[in-house]
Amino acid sequence: MAGKVGRFCSHLTPLTFFLILPILPFLPDLSAQTTRAEGRVIKSDSTPVSGVRVVLHQVGRARQGPLDSAHTDRSGRFRFAFRSDTAALFLLSARHASIEYFSPPVHTNPERPDTAIRIVVYDTSSNVPVSVEARHLVVARPGEDGSRSVLDLIVLRNDGQHTRVAPDSMRPSWSGPLPQGTMGLEIGESDVSPDAVTRRDDLVIVNAPLAPGEKQVTITYLVPAGHEVIELPFTESVPMLNVLVEEKDAMVSGGTLALADSQVLQGRSFRRWTGVVPVGSSLRVLLPARGRAPEWLLAALVTTMALVLGGAGWHFVRRQPQLPQASSDDLLETVAALDARYLGREGETPADEWSSYQSERARLKNLFEASLAPGGRGR
Repeated sequence: MAGKVGRFCSHLTPLTFFLILPILPFLPDLSAQTTRAEGRVIKSDSTPVSGVRVVLHQVGRARQGPLDSAHTDRSGRFRFAFRSDTAALFLLSARHASIEYFSPPVHTNPERPDTAIRIVVYDTSSNVPVSVEARHLVVARPGEDGSRSVLDLIVLRNDGQHTRVAPDSMRPSWSGPLPQGTMGLEIGESDVSPDAVTRRDDLVIVNAPLAPGEKQVTITYLVPAGHEVIELPFTESVPMLNVLVEEKDAMVSGGTLALADSQVLQGRSFRRWTGVVPVGSSLRVLLPARGRAPEWLLAALVTTMALVLGGAGWHFVRRQPQLPQASSDDLLETVAALDARYLGREGETPADEWSSYQSERARLKNLFEASLAPGGRGR
């Protein structure tokens, strides 16, 4: 896992943590043992970064916060020795150009220490382009008050070699259109801090730094009662747009969108349109003026939708969006469950399943960045 960066795609309930407790005695007793963590801080072109302060973080029930720190040498190398704890998670961070970059979780088995950790940092730029790689909207039928909830998953991509930052307080890192006339904004589990996402008129504003790679932003908003049309103009092309609508009489158009199939979620059927939307075009959803759903429907659908659509191999549900955002305790329990199932069992695990485990564990990095960053939920 050393040097691999990704996003965590699963969240388990606290009950899962207690279910795995009986098998923990069979795992190696690593508590109260000293383990090592070594590696380098480098830029994307492998240039070492010297003089950077690297912080070792412990995240557990008994203790949460910085544990130790060290500065990188001329080769960008750092080294830590610490008392491991199987009930805690350990992460490394390096601050570069006023932005904190995190490593994947550190192995805590003294017999298999992490000695090739790479923390990749980037210079910043206010000009590097950030594009929309995919966007996915789920429109539920009207609630008791006649309004409709919309779940909107936006996948942003930075293909450059610099972290995109806002040039000033008036110009964000990224902004994009919201359907005209919609109301409110709630932030779901995303790869940025909830405090960094706001709404301004019919725009969603992201003020967080956007490092190279993908970042997912999950939001929900309301279509007011009485609205018969949802219209979303696009100021840039979107190579993948998926629209799920619960009401069977609704009509969807725009770009190359075409009716694809139906999905049954929570016993309710959603029709799906998919296609490409070129710059300057608009998504248009004509809504029927009838039918109502309980107010709790959208929240109940989020997890089920992720599971069902994930089975269809859709790009945007490689992880489950859930509200509210997971706390660091929840994430710790999730990692404990993953490690209890897979850690030290690579030889007996199918290659594709082992790869998925590594990817899922590495994805935790982004959630911790949001959780530990100022304004994050923490515990």
